[in-house]
Amino acid sequence: MKKLSSGIYLIAVVLGVWLLARHNGVPAFLLPAPQAVLEALWQKRQLLAHHAMFTLAEIVLALLLGVGGGVVLAVLMASSPLLRRVLFPLVTASQTIPVFALAPLLVLWLGFGIASKVVVAALILFFPLCLSLFDGLCRTPAGWLELAQTLYPSRWRIFWRVRWPAALPQFFAGLQMAVVLAPIGVVIGEWVGASEGLGYLMMQSNARLETATSFAALLLLMSLALLLSAAVALVRKKFLWQSY
Repeated sequence: MKKLSSGIYLIAVVLGVWLLARHNGVPAFLLPAPQAVLEALWQKRQLLAHHAMFTLAEIVLALLLGVGGGVVLAVLMASSPLLRRVLFPLVTASQTIPVFALAPLLVLWLGFGIASKVVVAALILFFPLCLSLFDGLCRTPAGWLELAQTLYPSRWRIFWRVRWPAALPQFFAGLQMAVVLAPIGVVIGEWVGASEGLGYLMMQSNARLETATSFAALLLLMSLALLLSAAVALVRKKFLWQSY
């Protein structure tokens, strides 16, 4: 209830500032009125739905690729000190390259299709999930591991029965961050080069000074991120037996 109340207050403040700016004479092509955005949502609902579905598909594929890669790297680094010394600097170095600098190259290499956007988003989201899960796997209580060694004969069973469950809170924390970062990565890729998607629609709308349509696309993008975040929270609640 506290989170819901905070969200309502935040929305009220944003709407208040928005209406105040419109009342003070800010041009509509810079900041459209809220009712203009709602009209654009309704009048162009088919166009917006088409681009939203394309962006959603890119986000889901990016999550599958980024989360899968992050989990594999985290498990490898946590299971072997040698792999940790080799992989950790590479994983860290991958985040020193600005995404805006890399995105044009990925579009050039992979084309204007869905692949380049998926890879851009996956590169952004895999690092926080990988680092969070790796930290969780390395922080398994020593007493749990000592007891597990007397119960399970193999390292794999110890990992699956003890270390992985102990790291689930950190995994879901990283996943929560990943679902928020995925839309950002996808839109960056669409801005660089695309023929479909909400990011592409925003660029086209801005070029035509159709700011209400651009705001409508942005609102849909925010809604997708919030829905994905809520879905992760529900799954987290089920697996961790906690109330949020």
